[in-house]
Amino acid sequence: MSIRTILTEEINSLVSGNKIYEENRNRLQYLYESYMGGEVYRDGQHLTRYQLESAGEYSSRLQATPLDNHCQSVVSVFNSFLFREQPKREYASLEGLSEVEAFIEDADLDGRSLNAFMKDVATWSSVFGHAWIIMAKPNTNSNTRAEELNQEVRPYVNLITPLMMLDWSYARSPNGAYRLDYIRYLEEVNGSVRTIKEWRPETIKTSIIDVDQNTLTEEYEEINELGVIPAVCVYNKKSTVRGFGISDLADISDAQRMIYNLNSEIEQGIRLDGHPSLVKTPNTEAGAGAGAVIHMPEDLDPALKPYVLDHNGSNVDAILKTKEALVDSIDKMANTGAVRATESRTVSGVALETEFTLLNARLSEKSDNLELAEEQMWRLFAQYQGYSWDGAIDYPDSFGIRDVSNDIRLMLETRKTLTDPKLITMFEYEIAEAHFGEEYMEGYDYEMAHPTLTEENRQPHIEAMIIEGYNDQQILDIHPELSAEVLQSAKSKLLVQGQE
Repeated sequence: MSIRTILTEEINSLVSGNKIYEENRNRLQYLYESYMGGEVYRDGQHLTRYQLESAGEYSSRLQATPLDNHCQSVVSVFNSFLFREQPKREYASLEGLSEVEAFIEDADLDGRSLNAFMKDVATWSSVFGHAWIIMAKPNTNSNTRAEELNQEVRPYVNLITPLMMLDWSYARSPNGAYRLDYIRYLEEVNGSVRTIKEWRPETIKTSIIDVDQNTLTEEYEEINELGVIPAVCVYNKKSTVRGFGISDLADISDAQRMIYNLNSEIEQGIRLDGHPSLVKTPNTEAGAGAGAVIHMPEDLDPALKPYVLDHNGSNVDAILKTKEALVDSIDKMANTGAVRATESRTVSGVALETEFTLLNARLSEKSDNLELAEEQMWRLFAQYQGYSWDGAIDYPDSFGIRDVSNDIRLMLETRKTLTDPKLITMFEYEIAEAHFGEEYMEGYDYEMAHPTLTEENRQPHIEAMIIEGYNDQQILDIHPELSAEVLQSAKSKLLVQGQE
């Protein structure tokens, strides 16, 4: 076997992935294209090609067909809830370290803050089902922390999508836990040049390959001073395969592709309606457009006279209804019907509440996975810096999903029926909180309203004050228009009602 053949096999083994990667690569690429949309989706040629359709006709149809990108919309909805509130972080022994502050401001040495980086992690884990975070720190000749600070050397993170993670394997530790013992990923693509990283607990190997020339241009190996592989697999939802998750778009992308094809059918139907096909013999001269004149040979057989193939456009309405059903199906799969609706829908309160509950449960699971991933990430950060992680990361657990407009409308209707001053005050506070938000209302402590007492409102108001915990003197001080005798009479009536 020649050296050239051996080198070719080595290069092929570096750029190819493991069995799980190879089996799922096309599907991962499809999910990526479904999320990106635009030219990326068009280049994927997800439009069904007609029989006998030429390459030029198919290309024209691709350019003319718009994409309703529901995949991107669904992921954006999820992220808008997940990051409505910023995660809370307690750094404990890492508190105040300049490296920590620099990491929060620029997590990947590319200008992205930690919050922005985690939002990208949430996005791509939602698209692919999982994503990888690699925590790295440059190996330098620094001997002290002061030298590292002067050289601005600190840990940083890289986000690796499943399309770039070529190989990985886990091994069971003596205590029964699974640990990563090998990963290989595509770190950089620059034209025909590929940079591939291989991590083991002991070493870090970098290979630079020119795929066009089929040559290994550079290869070097470093010591992994950390002693573990600093990689975190962030799951959107766990599957039965370790290191592989379940995408939010697994079924939504297929429904989106069907809508995409229906859009093409609508466009074709409208074209056929406006421009019917003319059937004629080759010798018949016919112009195009309104008022065109057709010249037929005098000896033409009457059975061969030109005629128009009229297209019945009624199927366009059926296609539009099918599209609506598919959009509803997408909302059901993503539990986003109530938040993605572009027009008012008539749904029961129970159905709406159920939908919000399902969406909240889905978001809580995603939030827990992000929280776990960030804790693992900070543990690696602390290990690089010679500390033990004793801090805490807290992502929101509940997302308060509710139909605010509907809630306010119902509370306003109920408010009109109330006569109890205490209940009125409580409802007014709840309405204000629903409208302005909890944070805005934090400085407001609602107190019981104390109107001037009359014969009509006296008894229920005194009853409410007694339930609230006011004593006789406090009631008389607040309501000077009230005599001690009247107060005792009201209390006696309350006592009688309680006995009854």
